[in-house]
Amino acid sequence: MKFATASAVAALHVLFAPAVSAQTAASQAGSEISQAAADAAGEDVVVTGTRERGRTQFDTLAPIDVLPEALVQSSVSSDLTSVLAQLLPSFNVQRLPAADGQAFVRPATLRGLSADQTLVLVNGKRYHRSALLGTRGAQAPDLASIPTLAIKRIEVLRDGASAQYGSDAIAGVINIILDDQPGMEAYGQFSQYYAGDGNNYQSGARGGVALGDKGAIVFTGQFEHGEATSRTRQRPDAAAFQAANLTLAVPNPVQRWGQPDEERVRGAVDMHYDLADVATVYAFGTVQQGEGITDFNWRNPSNTGSVYNASSAFPDFSFRSIYPVGFTPRFGTQFADLQLVSGLRGNLSDALSYDLSASAGRSRIDYMIAETLNASLGPASPTSFYLGRLTQRETNLNADFVYRLPIGGVEPLNIAFGGERRIERYAVGVGDPASYAIGAGAATGLAPNANGFPGFGPQQAGNFQQTSNAGYVDLTWHPVTLLTLGAAGRYEDFSSFGDKFTYKFSGRVEPVEWLALRGTYSTGFRAPTPAQLNSRVVSQGLDTRTLQVFNQGRLAPTDPLAVALGAKPLRPETSRNISAGLIAQTHIGLGATVDLYQIDVDDRFSQSATIPIPAAFANPNRFTSISYFTNDFNTRTRGVDVVVSYTHTLGGGRASATLAYNYNRTTVRSGTSAAIANDTQRRIFEERLPQHNATGTLGYEIGRVGVMLRSRYYGPWTDVTGNATGELFQRFGGLALFDALLTYRVTPNISIRGGTENVFNTYPAEATNQANRGLIYSRNAPYDTDGGRYYVRLGLNF
Repeated sequence: MKFATASAVAALHVLFAPAVSAQTAASQAGSEISQAAADAAGEDVVVTGTRERGRTQFDTLAPIDVLPEALVQSSVSSDLTSVLAQLLPSFNVQRLPAADGQAFVRPATLRGLSADQTLVLVNGKRYHRSALLGTRGAQAPDLASIPTLAIKRIEVLRDGASAQYGSDAIAGVINIILDDQPGMEAYGQFSQYYAGDGNNYQSGARGGVALGDKGAIVFTGQFEHGEATSRTRQRPDAAAFQAANLTLAVPNPVQRWGQPDEERVRGAVDMHYDLADVATVYAFGTVQQGEGITDFNWRNPSNTGSVYNASSAFPDFSFRSIYPVGFTPRFGTQFADLQLVSGLRGNLSDALSYDLSASAGRSRIDYMIAETLNASLGPASPTSFYLGRLTQRETNLNADFVYRLPIGGVEPLNIAFGGERRIERYAVGVGDPASYAIGAGAATGLAPNANGFPGFGPQQAGNFQQTSNAGYVDLTWHPVTLLTLGAAGRYEDFSSFGDKFTYKFSGRVEPVEWLALRGTYSTGFRAPTPAQLNSRVVSQGLDTRTLQVFNQGRLAPTDPLAVALGAKPLRPETSRNISAGLIAQTHIGLGATVDLYQIDVDDRFSQSATIPIPAAFANPNRFTSISYFTNDFNTRTRGVDVVVSYTHTLGGGRASATLAYNYNRTTVRSGTSAAIANDTQRRIFEERLPQHNATGTLGYEIGRVGVMLRSRYYGPWTDVTGNATGELFQRFGGLALFDALLTYRVTPNISIRGGTENVFNTYPAEATNQANRGLIYSRNAPYDTDGGRYYVRLGLNF
């Protein structure tokens, strides 16, 4: 028997789970559940990063974390992004309140690389991107769109895999495996922050039905309603305005900094049916629909001249008649995601298998804004606007084959080969005409467009497409018992910029049964998306020094104004990954893994330096400054992942402990503006995330009771705040957070779980550069800044 040591989850098992599968609940109870999980964990067969049958975590040529269902559901959050950030030290996510669309689709990073440099798969098939482009230009899938209750396990490959899967797999691959077994499960959960806000209500159900003895179909539905939080002080200028205008009732605070009001409904389906001995039809999909609202910066009547100044265009009108105490735009979104996959797979012989599939994915985001205005329209301005729609559509056709060629050695040569055709479409739909209008008041200094977030106008609207065709070969061979060799190559041709060839070599040596060494070298790439190549965004911000609202444009690299200020056509990012690791598994339940890695990324994609608009340039949108996407830097990321775990019977129960640590450092090797105009981007690459991250977990289960204690450590990091004329930086120290969880199984089918996250109600240092806006804690923090929260969960199995 081999014990799991390849990831931090190995020692956690399912002893913290409020609910297990119906089959397990019916057949096992108490400590037998965790014992069964411990026995099986090291022998989990993985499917990510390999196309060879029967490979386990211990056998893999590159590090893979396997997160079982119970561990995924051990977090208070149903947002998969937050769950992974708690479980994997090398995975980080920022909260980003009041950050336009990123308040609802939050960027997440693996090994400190960009959010879209990690490939996301569902059941081994590419998952579509979100329609949102982040502030720094990343366009990644929205992991929060996948219902956590539908997940059977998650496999995280921490290694470059472009040669196996194509674009985006520079940092690694996250493969989400949906539950496909009969059984019934349901839960209800409530949580609240210690501060008394952020009430969160969750419920969900999953039901699987056997289709005779030939297959099964599983349906999952999950609902979440989250109320807003606020960690805010009154803005100093709002307090001064109140003191000068005692007859007015100024809200306190005038704007809220915290998590948004949000509601999501998610669903999933997974089915398979054996048509014949050589053919199994399968289909699966996920769906999400939701909405949310968050605050923007307050507009002060005493100094927001672009709104409140007198205008000869409207001589008898002032916006004080509508907003006498100023106004705080309320930014809202409605979002919907859909992914459907169907296919046919089977074994034509003992040596040859196939998998033919087609998939379609779509992300749609609508934006709206209320309690605002278009100042340039004067009294004709609406106070709410529909701002427009972003849509991302992807279609994939895949043909995959595996042939086992007997050429000698311990096992046949495993030859995987196949092809893929991918079509990616991006569309921007216009908003209300008033949301992007430049009215008569603009000539006298009043701001055009919807105040807070200009609507998408005809200049931004359009439909953009990119097509790619690819073919690959992936080889694995065991020439002798202690040695495994792997090689892969992939050729891919893109309609937008040409072709790419990537390759990968892997090796593993197991000199003794309990110890193995592994290593890989690979090249990779990430192709610019149609959105990155063509889209344009106009945003508004508040200068924290002058407290003046400013317009900033992020233009497409082909925009004439961007070209005039230095923009060049985008190229694919390319990478070189090298890793070496040691994995040990002992018969006493103690094990460890150590993996070293280096990732060089050339032509790294980023947002250019903020460029003021020269007075001689035509500037109808009245930009204070612009930026554009560019291949700006060559970076090097070096790091180490260390995991130590131990499981043992103790006092009639089962104890487990695990410690996982990640060190990750990115440096800029060179770049067109690394040491000149774009020092901000250099510092963001190098300092914006902690270099040191760790998690530690202790668990014990005896009879009907299970206990878990977890600690999370985040090392020092640097915050950046955008201003009209540049950026401000602040360095934050390390932070440790602690969680506790208690589970009681009333019956084999009913469980109650209670717990707290951030037990000691720990807050980070305050964000001094943003205090003028009333914000207390940085919105860019890689951890929750709302303090401790408690929760209770009822789980049912049938």
